Amino acid sequence: MRSVLLRSCFLAVAGMAALVAQARAEKSGADVVEEVNAKMVKVFGSGARGLAPYGSGVLVSPEGHILTVNSHLLDTQDLRVHLPDGRRFHAKVVAIEPQLDVALLKVDKVEDLAHFDIREASKRPLAQPGTKILAFSNQFKIAERDEPMSVQRGVIAAYAKLHGRKGVFDAAITGDVYFVDAITNNPGAAGGVLTTRKGELLGLLGKELRNTLSDTWINYAVPVQMSVESRREEKPVTVSIADFVEKAMRGEYVQLKEREKKDGKGNYHGIIMVFNALERTPPYIEEVIPDSPGARAGLKPDDLIVYIDGEQITSIKTFKEIVDSAPPGAEFRMEVRRGDRLLTLMLKVAEPLNKQPAVKKP
Repeated sequence: MRSVLLRSCFLAVAGMAALVAQARAEKSGADVVEEVNAKMVKVFGSGARGLAPYGSGVLVSPEGHILTVNSHLLDTQDLRVHLPDGRRFHAKVVAIEPQLDVALLKVDKVEDLAHFDIREASKRPLAQPGTKILAFSNQFKIAERDEPMSVQRGVIAAYAKLHGRKGVFDAAITGDVYFVDAITNNPGAAGGVLTTRKGELLGLLGKELRNTLSDTWINYAVPVQMSVESRREEKPVTVSIADFVEKAMRGEYVQLKEREKKDGKGNYHGIIMVFNALERTPPYIEEVIPDSPGARAGLKPDDLIVYIDGEQITSIKTFKEIVDSAPPGAEFRMEVRRGDRLLTLMLKVAEPLNKQPAVKKP
């Protein structure tokens, strides 16, 4: 009897010791938040009305390589990054892949930084709906120097195809993404991360988008396993986020060929822009053809097109992409700068001239 009691006591003590060891091995929520925050950065760059000049990024190397989204923030010579310890650095853009909607940045004179291993994270199976998650980001610029990022809890609600747009633009990402039940995709959140409750990297928080099917805001993250297939030198090429990061770090990344636009129609507007000498030539109007849609809208030479349907227009190329891809008869709300005034005008495009009925001369 005595031996049985001793054995029972021994098993009870051993069981308690195992529970204590397991509890010690498991990280607390506070520990996870601290560890993930040590791998996050605040990004500050270009901004304009309706576009926040701040965002988020995640460290992916000990030497200061940062993965973030491809956004308007990068369109500046004064791109800055604040590290978790409060140090501030100028950053440079190493590479961009529009089809993955990601960019790789680099800050110099740093080493031994805490970071995520993108390749290892991409080897894990995709998270399933119902998985509990944490979302880390600098939404609303709550963090400035060494303050921690905002943290939100939630679950993965679905893993499905993204049908989204930003203003008049379709989302760059067209594959399957994580949809979450937390309001994660706020101003400044793009480039933040989605992790498990243990701090394992699941995905990158995307830009603010509206669902093209329901016209509601979307809360989503791009899985680290995301890849796209395109063509480079007439050969099919598949590139994942991990491939992009690794090749860009080595200075070997070549951007994928731009997808062909399926619905470009070359709509007629009667607006002649200034000579397009640069990649980002500002969209100044050189001339407006009389009695054209542009003339009827009230546009004039020297007007600078600033916004179309609330979306900032940074170049002639962007203007043409929007107008050419719309169906004939589409109407745009345009904001143009004329001198020191900002005017709102409505432009209704017409069919290309070669499709319009010929006008009989008297």
